[in-house]
Amino acid sequence: MNGIFRGFSAILYKEFIVVLRDPMTLFFMLFPPLIEMIAFGYALDNDVKHMAMVVLNEDRTVETRQLIDSFVNTQTFRVVGEAQSADELAAWIRRGKAYVGLQIPPNFTRELRAGRTARVQVLIDGSNSTTALQALNTSMGVSLRQSLALLLGETGRRDVPIEIRPQMLYNPAMRSPNFFIPGVIGVVLQIATTFATAMSIVRERERGTLEQLLVSPLSRWGLMLGKLLPYLCIGMTMAVILFAIMRFLFHVPIMGSLTALLVSTFIYVFALLSLGLLISTKAQNQMQALQMTMTLIMPTVFFSGFIFPRETMPPIFYAISTMLPTTYYIALLRAIILRGADLADFASHLIILAGMAVALFSLCALRFKSKIA
Repeated sequence: MNGIFRGFSAILYKEFIVVLRDPMTLFFMLFPPLIEMIAFGYALDNDVKHMAMVVLNEDRTVETRQLIDSFVNTQTFRVVGEAQSADELAAWIRRGKAYVGLQIPPNFTRELRAGRTARVQVLIDGSNSTTALQALNTSMGVSLRQSLALLLGETGRRDVPIEIRPQMLYNPAMRSPNFFIPGVIGVVLQIATTFATAMSIVRERERGTLEQLLVSPLSRWGLMLGKLLPYLCIGMTMAVILFAIMRFLFHVPIMGSLTALLVSTFIYVFALLSLGLLISTKAQNQMQALQMTMTLIMPTVFFSGFIFPRETMPPIFYAISTMLPTTYYIALLRAIILRGADLADFASHLIILAGMAVALFSLCALRFKSKIA
């Protein structure tokens, strides 16, 4: 291939041979992402179920047993023991044996039958904000339902004055995998692809073959594209496997177009591989390349919207998130997979992602030119 991509076909053929003859590279590009996908898919779950709860029932009546059953029937709580005093109740939570303590006073039923407010104390371990919020919301929900049932019985009304009928769109079962798995795919792809190309030029330098490339009739654009395409093929193969795991193992439906999904993934993987090549032109050895690659992981996890909504971030961190390719890819994945959007609905995200890919690839070639000049 002549002109700007001179020597492309030769370096492409060479890189394919190098990659296929390097089982360690293939192993680390394919096997760890699959394990991470499955592990994160099962581990990341906001649906807290069967939270350990200890009960201090000082009344021991039919009404108090019904109240305890109401907590258990939500499937958020499970009774793991009974305390005999308030100190023992607090000790259960302090020692981590229970997340929630339910204390029912001795006058609960008497106050309830007299038409007065019957108070119940719920102690919640706030050291884990996720489980604490779930416990708080469920406890308030149980209290509200029980109170409404009693008030309707006293007034003789059959229905509540105001009824809200919510309709949950796109994820009606509120399954956590439907939200997290697309984000996991974006993060896993970044780790594998960026690491692979980050080692590319560094490996040439350490093996002493970089000088041979420098004196060969290769254009810098042809060299970079030839080094990138074999990993692009492997990255796309890995992405298809991850989508299959998402669909058939975690049962996340793909509501949108497969074409839109693959186009978005192709541009994203190209951007990540270009980023890895850019790191490779900067690093002097494989340890430096690994450290630079690992530096990008934490910002990607916390600022891309993978776990936390970007809208709640301070302006400086929100600005950082706009510079991460994973931010736009995760938004595209969730739109296509969950909401059935097509590329036209999120064209701006795709254009930004494509612009990042072109800019990073161009910067790789220009930096490699300046490095050998």
